[in-house]
Order: sequence, then structure tokens, then C-alpha cells
Amino acid sequence: MEIVMAIVIGVLFMSATYLMLSKSLLRIIIGTGLLSHGAHLLILTMGGLKRGTVPLLGEEASAYTDPIPQALILTAIVISFGVTAFFLVLAYRAFKELGTDNTERLRGNEGND
Repeated sequence: MEIVMAIVIGVLFMSATYLMLSKSLLRIIIGTGLLSHGAHLLILTMGGLKRGTVPLLGEEASAYTDPIPQALILTAIVISFGVTAFFLVLAYRAFKELGTDNTERLRGNEGND
């Protein structure tokens, strides 16, 4: 299962890098979202894909799962949601003000010699 997860993580990182290198702001935002999802899967895979019960003190079980990677991923999901929302608002405002989402045209170098 770890091999499949590694391939999926690689594909997510590859597509995120491709999208982030484009000139459209919307593609850059989608690329950052894919990059964060790839990082979440990487943390989950590095924590180990084990089956077990929840780590409660009163329960007696032969195997427990580690809650630290899941807590880190939950925190990262909340942070990436906030950053993505900020990027979307920023891109919408830039599009409304300038009429384009192309990063080459957003520089404003056309009239300055």
C-alpha cells in the first residue's frame, strides 16, 4: 500500500509543480492546493499505514495507531484551507481591478521604461 501512496504523492507533487509554474493565477491556486494534499498524504504515509484501535488508556488492545500524524494533517488541512481562501480572494480582487489573471500582465511594467 505504501508503494501506491508514494506513486500518488509523486503524481500530486508533479501536477502541483506544473500548475504552479504556469502564468494563470487560478492554476497557481489549484497547484498550491494539490501540493498541500500531497504533503498531507506524505505525512500520513511516513507515519505508517497501520491498522489498530484508538489510543485510549482504558482499552486493552494488541496494536494502537499513532495519533500524531493525524493531528498534524488535521492542522495542516485547516491552515491550507485558510491560505487557499486568501489566495482566491486575492486573485478575485486582482482580476476585478486589472481585468486579467495572467501574471505577466499583473506586473505593470508596460508603461514604465
